[in-house]
Amino acid sequence: MPTTLSVFRWSRGERERWQAFDVEAGPDTTVLDALVELQRRRDPTLAFRYACRVGMCGSCAMVVDGRERWACRTRLATLGPGPVTVRPLYHFPLLRDLVVDMAPFTDRLRRVGGALAPAPEAEAYALIPAGSTERREIDPAIECIGCGMCVSACTMVAHNARFPGPAALNRAFTLQRDSRDIGGEARWSVLLSDDALARCHGQGNCTEVCPMGLAPTTSIIRLRQMAMRRLLGFG
Repeated sequence: MPTTLSVFRWSRGERERWQAFDVEAGPDTTVLDALVELQRRRDPTLAFRYACRVGMCGSCAMVVDGRERWACRTRLATLGPGPVTVRPLYHFPLLRDLVVDMAPFTDRLRRVGGALAPAPEAEAYALIPAGSTERREIDPAIECIGCGMCVSACTMVAHNARFPGPAALNRAFTLQRDSRDIGGEARWSVLLSDDALARCHGQGNCTEVCPMGLAPTTSIIRLRQMAMRRLLGFG
C-alpha cells in the first residue's frame, strides 16, 4: 500500500522544512521500518534515533500525526489515509531532523533529587517485599524508561522552563514513598516550590501518551496529598 511520509527536516545552518517521501507499506510496516528504509535506500542524511526496534528502549520516541508515539510500535496501516507527519518531540533542543537532545530530561530528574539517597546504616541490599503496602503503592510508577514522551506532551513544560515535568515528579513520588531513602526533606523543598507541584494543571496528557501505561498524573496527585498531610503535621 503506498503511503506518504511528511518528515520534519532540519540541520544546523539550514531552515526548517517538511520533506515528503512515498513509501510502500504492508500491514505490519512500522513508522520506524519506513524511516530505516528511507535512510538506507534513498536519503542517508535523514537523522533519527533508535536502538532495540522491538518496543523496549523508547529511544525512537517522536511525534507521529500529532501524537507522541514510539516509531517501532506504530504501524502505518493504523494511521489511516493521507500523509503521515513525523516530527521530533516537543520541548527538547533539536539536534537534527528527528533527533533531540535528551540532556534536559536528566537535568529535570536531577533537579528533584531523582536518585535514591540511601540511609548510611541501610543494608547493601535492602529488600521491600513485593506484597507489602509500600511496594504495591510504588509499583505502578516505577517502570519509566525515560523516553521523554510525557515531557513532550506536557503543556506546562512548554510554558515554564522551571517546571520539573511529569517524569521527574513521577520519579520523586516513588522515592518519597521508599523507606530506604533519606532525601525526602531536600526533595520537598523543591516539590513545594512555586514551580513544581503547584504548576501541574492535571490535564493528563502525560498519562495519555505513556507507552508503559504509567500515570504521572496520579503520582502528582499523591504527592500533593502527601504534601498536605505534611503541612498539617500528619506525615
